[in-house]
Amino acid sequence: MKIQGTGITKAFNRKTVLDINNFTVEDGDFWGIIGPNGSGKSTLLRLISKLTEPSSGEITYEPRDKEQSIKRSMTLVFQKPYLLRTSVYNNVAYPLQIRQIHPTEIRRKVEEMLTSFQIESLANQKAWTLSGGEAQKVALARALVFNPELIMLDEPTANIDPASIMLLEDRLRSHYQKSKPTVLMVTHNLQQTKRLCNKVAFMYEGKIHDYGSIEHVFGPDGTSLVKSFIQQGII
Repeated sequence: MKIQGTGITKAFNRKTVLDINNFTVEDGDFWGIIGPNGSGKSTLLRLISKLTEPSSGEITYEPRDKEQSIKRSMTLVFQKPYLLRTSVYNNVAYPLQIRQIHPTEIRRKVEEMLTSFQIESLANQKAWTLSGGEAQKVALARALVFNPELIMLDEPTANIDPASIMLLEDRLRSHYQKSKPTVLMVTHNLQQTKRLCNKVAFMYEGKIHDYGSIEHVFGPDGTSLVKSFIQQGII
């Protein structure tokens, strides 16, 4: 899915927290969105995911042109996953059920996803009893099971153990290589950005200050502002 934004602003209580003249995400790109806290990264994802509307400007999606069709083609995974108050199995099955996939196919896809994320033993466990790492595995499995065209991830591996981080990265990388969705990932982990992404955008004070390939943004041609924040360990 290709995404284009023009003249995007977002204000809360008359304070502008996002002000982006334009941006383009090409179909099949894997973007890492980096920057210090409060720079507008999560707000940008919420706008693109249609959880909220911009105060001004427009975001368009190609090739989809109907709003409902667009929403059904994307998914958003938060740092703290929002799981249904039901079993792990039912959580992963939910996106397929609302898309009226045949029950036999649902079972096949869900079991395959549970095995892939090494959570098959948790299939009947209630979601609210899971550890943080387990819950994030369920959230990402649920996000990928219906093969969305646009995947948005907001700090998907923050505050979980290293083994779970590596598993989630491996599953995400494998899915991307197989299906080539468009991916936008907010992260403070620069090494993770380099491991997974082919593009990166640096945000500060609601604006995109630099963007492009990993080599450009993190290399000698990147802006001094990016270098300064990296040296200070802020991102």
